[in-house]
Amino acid sequence: MSLPVITDPHFYAVAIPAVLLLGVSKSGFGAGFGSLAVPLMALAVTVPQAAAILMPVLLLMDLLGLAAFRRDFDKRLLWFLIPCGLVGTLIGTLLFKVLPAHTVAGIVGVFTLIFLVQRLVFPPKANSPLPSKTTGALLTTISGFTSFIAHAGGPPVNAYVIPLRLSPLAYTATMAYFFFVVNLSKWVPYAWLGLLDWRNLATSLMLLPIAPLGVWVGIRIARRIDATWFYRFVYLGMLLTGIKLTWDGFIG
Repeated sequence: MSLPVITDPHFYAVAIPAVLLLGVSKSGFGAGFGSLAVPLMALAVTVPQAAAILMPVLLLMDLLGLAAFRRDFDKRLLWFLIPCGLVGTLIGTLLFKVLPAHTVAGIVGVFTLIFLVQRLVFPPKANSPLPSKTTGALLTTISGFTSFIAHAGGPPVNAYVIPLRLSPLAYTATMAYFFFVVNLSKWVPYAWLGLLDWRNLATSLMLLPIAPLGVWVGIRIARRIDATWFYRFVYLGMLLTGIKLTWDGFIG
């Protein structure tokens, strides 16, 4: 008996680049680009279906990221981020069928662009104060929420973590562990919401072989890139993500 996979070539034309982008972002290099995955796939399927199809792909990528960066994460920062992110996923579960995904995408896009403008107009100095824990808790909770709705949790948490000025490896490893826990917490709510049907899961299996390629490329670059260029690529990814999400939410 054959699995009920999606067979539309148009879907795979957008899904394969989306998975590659997601893999590269999971390695830390190009962080922010991963938030483009669901908007890209939404060109062929609905946002909830795209989010559901990516769940097994995300799990594999998260496990690869944990294996690659298992010694480099900031333990104290993780203990702060994870509870806030889980509160966000709970809020996302409660509001999933009430708040349209494109509205959430638009809000995340505008927020991302505002953050980038602020960093450009008022660039941080070496003695700039670090963001407060209250700000961090709010942004990380928003990250858990937007991650649940559209796998777009990167920009909000980046707005808190980037100013902390971690090394590229510490940043990458900490984000890998944070999103592993957040993504793992989505499985039961997604099943409860009826998103993990056999067609979505079977289609995800078709995309799984592509996942390690993107992660491998990103890891090789992240371990060799200078910190200044690393964060420039992070900002570029956030810029493209912000434009795309804003377009999808309020213009497209």
